[in-house]
Amino acid sequence: MALQDHPMWRKPQHHHDLDHAHEHVHWAELFYDLIHVVTIFLLGNYLSHHLDWHGFLVFTGVFIALWYAWGELSIFNSIYVSTDVWHRVIMCVMICTVMFMAASIPAIEGKGWTFFVLGFAANRAMLAALYFRAKRVNVTGRSMTSEKVRNFSLFAIVFAIIAFLPKPLAYWAFGIAMVATQAIYMIPGISVLRFERFAPRLGHLSERFALLTLIVLGEGFFKLVVTLSEKGIYKVSPDVLVNFVIGGVSMFVMCWIYFDFAGNAKPKDRKPATLVIWWLAHLVLMVCGVLVGVALAAEVKIGFWDPYPTDYAAIGCFGLAGYIAMLWVLRSIIEHRVASDFGRGDVRLFGIVLAIACFFIVPHVPALVANLIWGTALLSQIVVPVSRAWLTFRHE
Repeated sequence: MALQDHPMWRKPQHHHDLDHAHEHVHWAELFYDLIHVVTIFLLGNYLSHHLDWHGFLVFTGVFIALWYAWGELSIFNSIYVSTDVWHRVIMCVMICTVMFMAASIPAIEGKGWTFFVLGFAANRAMLAALYFRAKRVNVTGRSMTSEKVRNFSLFAIVFAIIAFLPKPLAYWAFGIAMVATQAIYMIPGISVLRFERFAPRLGHLSERFALLTLIVLGEGFFKLVVTLSEKGIYKVSPDVLVNFVIGGVSMFVMCWIYFDFAGNAKPKDRKPATLVIWWLAHLVLMVCGVLVGVALAAEVKIGFWDPYPTDYAAIGCFGLAGYIAMLWVLRSIIEHRVASDFGRGDVRLFGIVLAIACFFIVPHVPALVANLIWGTALLSQIVVPVSRAWLTFRHE
């Protein structure tokens, strides 16, 4: 085997230039995902201690930044097959940038801010390096890679400057820069989606979405277990243990409905609008998944007859409504699935309305009743479609 053909030394190759490019995720990408287990847990902890509008806005902004750090690398790896030594070195550096961002989260409103934004700036610089390497060895797509190198290099400089701006100016500048990073994908005429070579392997990218969704929802289990272990499982009453199980079952059902109706599904076409909706719907879905996971941690803090904490109920009810809504959106832009024939709009609408109504009922009823209403909103999303499918297929 020639040296340049071995995975350890093979230069980045556009998947269009290969006879066969598999859709599966490389181990280095999975390792990159591991640090996001920590970031999401720390971010959930931050939200738990800042359950107000300010805390929610900070949580959302930080989550979006972390999600972009994950998502834009996933896009590169979906376009280019790259496994050589230098790619692995850059991936290692990128993992370190996210480590700095994660460690900064508990103090994000104070001295941690500078470290977080510098970590994000360095992450942008590493993405520029990846596209620069692709540019050198892929002559056909140099227009696209040149634009990506320029964009990521510029944003790396901008975010590095923002890290040292005085607050609150720094927050506004960071928000504007974040919007600008996404505008280059969405505004017709300047969008990189106009390039024919900007063509991710949709199977690979859908698998990446599915894996991160598992991590996001898995954090709900993590939060429940850690909260109960800190409280002392031997100290709580039986009704708290029942609530603990309710929380675990809820996170499992959320995984179930995602993978039955949207997980690992490719978009139905490559139109820019379809890809943008696919991208943004997954972002919102994952934000909502974290909200529900944090809200369910309150299950082990109360018994059947205690009122469910209103602040936790707010993020749990609206988080579930948003999660169901994004599944509804994804259904309209992904390839057809048989499951979607039974989980139609009426089921989604019922779940959304009941989840939102639950928030207004929570202050007036014990947690047992609130759990029953909220659980009905969630369980309806799988019980109704499965029942419909059974009634349809049992005669075939």
